[in-house]
Amino acid sequence: MKIKIFASLTIVAFMLTFTKAHAQTQSSQALEAKISGIIKKLTIEEKISMLHANSIFGTAGVPRLGIPGLMTDDGPLGVREDLKEGWASANLTTDSATFFPNGSALAATWNPGLAYRYGHDMGEEARWRKKWIMLVPAFNIARTPLCGRTYEYYSEDPFLNSRLAVQAVNGIQGQGIAACVKHFAANNQEVERGRVSVELDERTLREIYLPAFKAAVTEANAWTIMSAYNKIRGVYCSENPYLLNTILKDEWKFKGIVISDWGGTHSTVNAANNGLDLEMGSGGNYSKYFFAQPLLDSVKAGKVSMAVIDEKIHRILWVMYHTVMATNPPAGKINTPEHSKTAYDIAAESIVLLKNEQHLLPLNTSGLKSIAVIGDNATEMFHLGGFGAGVKARYEVTALAGLQNRLGKAVAINYAQGYSGVYKPQRRDTSNKYNKPDTALIAQAVAAAKKSDYAIVFVGGNREWESEARDRKDLTLPFGEQQLVDAVTAVNAKTIVVVVAGAPYDLGKIKKNNSTVVWSWYNGSENGNALADVLLGKVNPSGRLPFTFPNELKDSPAHALNAYPGTDLKVEYKEGILVGYRWFDTKKIEPMYCFGYGLSYTDYKYATLQTAKKSYSKTENITATIKVTNTGKYAGKETVQLYISKPNSAVERADKELKAFKKVSIAAGQAANVTLSIPVKDLAYFDNKTNKWVVEPGKYTLLVGASSRDIKGTASVVVK
Repeated sequence: MKIKIFASLTIVAFMLTFTKAHAQTQSSQALEAKISGIIKKLTIEEKISMLHANSIFGTAGVPRLGIPGLMTDDGPLGVREDLKEGWASANLTTDSATFFPNGSALAATWNPGLAYRYGHDMGEEARWRKKWIMLVPAFNIARTPLCGRTYEYYSEDPFLNSRLAVQAVNGIQGQGIAACVKHFAANNQEVERGRVSVELDERTLREIYLPAFKAAVTEANAWTIMSAYNKIRGVYCSENPYLLNTILKDEWKFKGIVISDWGGTHSTVNAANNGLDLEMGSGGNYSKYFFAQPLLDSVKAGKVSMAVIDEKIHRILWVMYHTVMATNPPAGKINTPEHSKTAYDIAAESIVLLKNEQHLLPLNTSGLKSIAVIGDNATEMFHLGGFGAGVKARYEVTALAGLQNRLGKAVAINYAQGYSGVYKPQRRDTSNKYNKPDTALIAQAVAAAKKSDYAIVFVGGNREWESEARDRKDLTLPFGEQQLVDAVTAVNAKTIVVVVAGAPYDLGKIKKNNSTVVWSWYNGSENGNALADVLLGKVNPSGRLPFTFPNELKDSPAHALNAYPGTDLKVEYKEGILVGYRWFDTKKIEPMYCFGYGLSYTDYKYATLQTAKKSYSKTENITATIKVTNTGKYAGKETVQLYISKPNSAVERADKELKAFKKVSIAAGQAANVTLSIPVKDLAYFDNKTNKWVVEPGKYTLLVGASSRDIKGTASVVVK
């Protein structure tokens, strides 16, 4: 009887699977028929009109056939305000949106679930605003801490980037909005980004710079991808046949649209034949774009075939049927309480406690009478600024406002600006005029600190200092902030330093002289409320650094090897696979703060790391389990990080590589059994000689820890 029941259930399960697969196949076939039918009806002129921009963010449709245009929109901080030609605001009252925390803040949460909520909510807002392609997520590797777009991007690690990117794409596209993953590929500096050629070997490209893109395409089925401004091996990414055709479309089976970055197209015939599908740009005569009249002329001259054009139209229509032409799409929403909660949760989980030596945090409000809040970043709003994309936030809670909200009138808050964060960059400005202390403002700050029980000094960057189209010159704190911190610390022993930024800075003196240091970010609409809750202990900090902070810039690999920003418009990635913590750990260089680092108000004890078995085949998953106990007084969230090391490898390997992680919530006095899984295939290296992934047999070491340097336990397995 049991056998019959089992057999019946098996048949039912098979039939359900078969029916679902059959329905999907029928749906796919029906869609292909629709697309093919439309392509046959389009004239060559109509096809060409669909392959280039006709406004700053839009493309043309074909009204004759009821085909709409595609409207794109900037991320990654939220749905951008509407603009007129020339990048001027359209001055509408209907285009506000939720301001979401910046990319490196999201990465600092180490929480893929929050990445999904971020994408989901942004997708809802995009649909409400009728923006069918969101130019997000951006997750280029943080190769140099100076890169002006580090704040937009995620981390220095391809695995962490991959896990976050997949969930962000799933969230956005679940709302019938195309995610446009960017910038494909190796756009890791802003200096000469439009002309520089990145020279790197195949292993480095495959192991470091492509994994997150591959995951976004093959796991999350991203519908669009943006080619980068730069060249790879002498060929612009927007017309690079190896990148766009061989890897993206042939190997990864990408179905969607390759979109150029704005103004990032450089030819007609090469770009058309080598994989670019849609040319975007801002302004000028759109009819003269490479993919406008010149493309029509090239088709008529036989330089670009109709088959190539039809393939591009097919891709565009395929994306349209998933977005603007989708049937029964989800409803759009904007500026909802749920979206604000997502912004709050990301901000709260992103904040990193760097130092708490005297346990000034969480602030004990019992008997607390006054706090000095000092620094321009305490009142600065970060939703707009710089050359890059922003969002017209419906509201943004500043750090000062957040503290006022939480403390009310029970505690006197004495505010002093401390420094001016005004920055007006000039292309050839080599002066240091933006790092001069303002003695009058510092004097006011000192006076406020003297009369207060605690002083909280807000320093760091802002959206002008960290910006697209330019890299920072060095890691120095701007605006005379170090002198401000020194002066306040000298008169108030209970000084807490809060650094607000999106990329590493030189915190050497602050780390040495100050007992309490907190790292925050450009943290969205709920920035101030989330930060106040962390400072006051309502939220236990659980953020972990997504990149390494060097003690000196010369310690970072690109700078140590004189491989940035390049010479003669070429930059050689001499460090190869040793990017970020891989370099620091392999070369035994002590960082200021290591990858994955972050403190808590509580303590965690790790038990012995256990593996399910000691030997694995190349088709299996390694399963490791560890018990983590919260031994402190506060409930908290711990990010358990699992790294892999390969002793005696036949090829150069990093000292360790992140291969799994999990963020777990543990109540005070309680424990959690954390299970982590690593597919053995993920242990492979890319062999430059055979151009294949190779899983090397032999012994591997698993290292579990709270950061790349704080290893709590190890175990060994053998791969057969």
